[in-house]
Amino acid sequence: MEGNALALSHFRTRAGSPLLLSADASSTERKNSGRSRPSRYDAGAPPSRAGRGRVWKRDDPEASPRRAGISGVPKLDPKFSNKGAGTNKAPIINFEVSHHRAVAAVRLLRADKGKAFVDLLNEKANDSAENEMGYVERTLGFSTRHLDDRDIRLVTVIVAGTVRWKRYIDFLIMSLCSDEKVFSKMEPLLLQILRIGFFEILKLNVPAYAVVDENVRLAKVALRPGAGNMVNAILRKLLSLKETDSLPLPKIEGDDRAQARALSIIYSHPVWMVRRWIRFLGKEEALKLMDWNNSDPYFSLRVNTTNGYTRDDLINRLEDLQVHYEKSIMDEFVRIREGMQAVLQAGLLKEGMCAVQDESAGLVVSVVDPQPGETIMDCCAAPGGKTLFMASRLAGQGKIWALDINKGRLRILMEAAKCHSLDDIITDVHGDLRLYAKESTAKYDKVLLDAPCSGLGVLSKRADLRWNRQFEDLEELICLQDELLDSASLLVKPGGVLIYSTCSIDHEENENRITAFVQRHPEFILQGVHGYVPAEFITDKGFYSSSPTKHSLDGAFAARLVRSLH
Repeated sequence: MEGNALALSHFRTRAGSPLLLSADASSTERKNSGRSRPSRYDAGAPPSRAGRGRVWKRDDPEASPRRAGISGVPKLDPKFSNKGAGTNKAPIINFEVSHHRAVAAVRLLRADKGKAFVDLLNEKANDSAENEMGYVERTLGFSTRHLDDRDIRLVTVIVAGTVRWKRYIDFLIMSLCSDEKVFSKMEPLLLQILRIGFFEILKLNVPAYAVVDENVRLAKVALRPGAGNMVNAILRKLLSLKETDSLPLPKIEGDDRAQARALSIIYSHPVWMVRRWIRFLGKEEALKLMDWNNSDPYFSLRVNTTNGYTRDDLINRLEDLQVHYEKSIMDEFVRIREGMQAVLQAGLLKEGMCAVQDESAGLVVSVVDPQPGETIMDCCAAPGGKTLFMASRLAGQGKIWALDINKGRLRILMEAAKCHSLDDIITDVHGDLRLYAKESTAKYDKVLLDAPCSGLGVLSKRADLRWNRQFEDLEELICLQDELLDSASLLVKPGGVLIYSTCSIDHEENENRITAFVQRHPEFILQGVHGYVPAEFITDKGFYSSSPTKHSLDGAFAARLVRSLH
């Protein structure tokens, strides 16, 4: 399962978790009662604050708001266009508000509600831009002009960064409110606008006057004048505290639990992650890891050699697009920090020149070591990054079966396989691995289980994953990983190889799963990955392990297990 961080419910409902993401699982609902006026835009849930257990009933963000002066055919200032107003064919476009901030606010609302992805690879395709404008209009009561490439980049940066720093930002907002109840009863849209303003002031190099003016205007137009006044007061207070270097921060003192709570606010991570990493990695390494997770991610591109391209061809295209790059430790890869939107818009992925894939995932394929003529089963294969890379290594000889429980994701995999001229080598299999392994009599030379996991190694790219994971998820994931490992082992022929991999850095999901598996299955022998990956990625026990802080790659793990001949 590429990215292998699917939600647990994905497996519960079908048999029995995210390059792609959903809402903050730690978010709790808060009460509407006590407001001076009802909110018309309760479309999204801010995260719960430590120690609070309120229930907040929200309105549906998909419902059309009733805004005085904008529903129907109003008299509008020149800043509005009412072309087609009242015909339900053309939206009312507001040219005064900051369009990328309006779109970012709505996407944040929908992400909190679990109805939008915090997608760092935001490509204008399949009418996604048009759909986004529809959500903006239904939520705010007006639309903005369509976004150009620069706007898309800004939306992506603001949404991902605001989500990433949500706990820290909310702590500051609450601290700057005149009363704690002001924060607890704040309208969701107002909260998102404030979060955007705080992120821009604290983390982006945006002029202060622009941040204040644009977010105030958005709050006034989308909500009411009083909301704009509140945004103005709080943002100006933040600027004053920042200028005097007197921002409120929790003190790192007390017992381990109290210190972890303070660090979780300062570094904007869940408390359970902070405590776990300090316990197993040490405080210094844990802080480095959280710094990495909060940094702007880089992306890696893998050239598609099957279509006849070389890395030099890809580099030439990047230079034409003025995208800065650096060569990777792997021959097929280049790394870019900025310019992904240019790559997407230029069609490099659609034309089959390259694929987006981290080197840490590419090194898992190196552990598999596909050889021409082999038969390989890729369990939990979709969306297929490793599948395609393995297929390219077969040099047109051999076969890969890509099995996944999600039919839609399998379809995407096969579309990519066709784009990469690999569809004659890859066969898709829709089903649950646990059922398939029991019913199938087929055996394979190699079986890759890229298991569903917590995704703790990819938090830099998966901005909201940290808020979607609970400590209790680990126990359920461990049980699922054991079940899938047992099932995958049934598909390995005598003398064949079983490869287990995750995008987690947690030992419970990695080394401990292999230790437990070998105890249950003495017919499998652990084989070190020496000779398959560079020595710097090999642990003392012979596993492959990449570390964000040591290797500047996503965290990943892989183990090779050889089945005895008898």
